[in-house]
Amino acid sequence: MRARSGIAQNARAIAGMIAGAPILGILLATAGASTALAQSCQEDFQKLSQRRMSQIQTLNNIGKASKGKMDPIAACPVARKLVSIETEMAAYIDKNKEWCNIPDAMVDGFKQARGKTQTFAAQACAVAAKAKKMQEEAAAGIGPQAQKLPAGPL
Repeated sequence: MRARSGIAQNARAIAGMIAGAPILGILLATAGASTALAQSCQEDFQKLSQRRMSQIQTLNNIGKASKGKMDPIAACPVARKLVSIETEMAAYIDKNKEWCNIPDAMVDGFKQARGKTQTFAAQACAVAAKAKKMQEEAAAGIGPQAQKLPAGPL
């Protein structure tokens, strides 16, 4: 009898599993979609982050090459590219914030970092423009002339 009741219990359990299979399938499909979604968001964001970090590393290398002083002429195009990448990242974050479950704190932090990058790029490019203008004037002999010292007895 015990063998029969064990078989019956197993049969009931199997029948329950078969009946619950569609629900389990839906749950697994949903979990799989969620995992795929999270993976897709992560892959997209990781690609953008790698591009961003590459530009930051380039800026760091420019600073190191100049012994800690950033060369604005070399830094300007790199900083502009960094702003472009961060603008692309900001658009991605805005578009996929809900979809990718990006926390508000991360969105706010990124916006602040992007603002600092934009300010840095604007300053670097303004200084680069002035430096280029001064170089051109010096090459043309137009640059600021040294003040003439008075001649004769004072």
